[in-house]
Amino acid sequence: MHRRTTLPRFHQLPKTSHLCETDAYASPSPIPCRRLGSMWVPVKHKSSGGRRPKKKVYHRVHELDKVMDLQKKPALILQLKSIIQSQKHQSLLLRDLEKEVGFVQKWNFMAVIEKYPAIFYVGGGNRTPPFVTLAEKAEKVAGEEASAKDLMEPMLVKNLRKLLMLSVDCRVPLENIEFIESELGLPNDFKKSLIPKYPEFFSVKDVNEKDFLHLENWDSSLAVTAREENLADEGISAAYGLGKKVRISKDGNFLGPHAFRMNFPAGFRPNTSYLEQLERWQKMEFPSPYLNARRFDIADPKSRKRVVAVLHELLSLTMQKRMTSAQLEAFHSEYFLPSKLLLCLIKHPGIFYITNKGARSTVFLKEAYDGLNLINKCPLLSFYDKFVELSGRRETNPCNVMHSS
Repeated sequence: MHRRTTLPRFHQLPKTSHLCETDAYASPSPIPCRRLGSMWVPVKHKSSGGRRPKKKVYHRVHELDKVMDLQKKPALILQLKSIIQSQKHQSLLLRDLEKEVGFVQKWNFMAVIEKYPAIFYVGGGNRTPPFVTLAEKAEKVAGEEASAKDLMEPMLVKNLRKLLMLSVDCRVPLENIEFIESELGLPNDFKKSLIPKYPEFFSVKDVNEKDFLHLENWDSSLAVTAREENLADEGISAAYGLGKKVRISKDGNFLGPHAFRMNFPAGFRPNTSYLEQLERWQKMEFPSPYLNARRFDIADPKSRKRVVAVLHELLSLTMQKRMTSAQLEAFHSEYFLPSKLLLCLIKHPGIFYITNKGARSTVFLKEAYDGLNLINKCPLLSFYDKFVELSGRRETNPCNVMHSS
């Protein structure tokens, strides 16, 4: 379960939202807004000689919407597994289930227990109160989680260091790290089990009566983005295309050291003017996300492109390459994100996708998915897949759960 935050969420913005005002990401004149589902989307009208004005619509990516729907059942399975494993005798009295998950959710979990006897075994009767525990095969598979977590630890330490290196002061409030611990793959008790193990990398310090996680030393070898690593794997260096006339393709993709991979939604038909502007944007150099944001003027187009790179890198550091809108907003101060973050994301439909499926609006890094499937999975997600497959069906992307220590 995600921790609550007092920060505003994209889908909770009032009708007088500042998305209708101008900023570095908006046009010079105010942009009217239209409600789309449960999200405000900028709509720009242009004169059409008395005809009905054309509207900008936010094209849905149904596969990514479906990812959020498909995660519900695996989330319950994995959460119940963690609850059972947290008990002293690795079993949970059914009468205590309500204490763990609440009255409403209890019935969802009871349905899961009944539906998946290959995973959950119900025992008791007569004088013994009924209880639930992991079935024999499920318990055997669950034993593989420890090795998956061992494989994860070097990745977690590396990603946590990169997360701090992205911030302007190489420090982030500890509560922000806790807010995205499931997305990063961190264990519940990372403050005790992980941070103290690496004093050469991390320290916790009080700043204005708030605990911050500090980076102890800078490592230039880590100041390379996932985008740059992908380009290097494709053989595209910083000097690629110099002296050559390389045109952008109709799908928005461009082979160059400063380009982002594009994946336009179905139904999105960019015209020639749009592609010409996109080509200039794809070719434009920009500062590294690992350089201090205080050095740059947000009104500079290169700085605005750098913000896109920061968001791209932040999502790349998560296990499933997605975060809720509230989680992104939580890092507003540490990464100098724009005040109108939603508008920034909407302006790049080839890179990011925002869905309102589920309890919270969620931002996806589109290049990380092939239809419903996450392309590259970390050891922990691979373990989750294997455990959920015991239910008799293959789940594409099990939901984040609160990890046991």
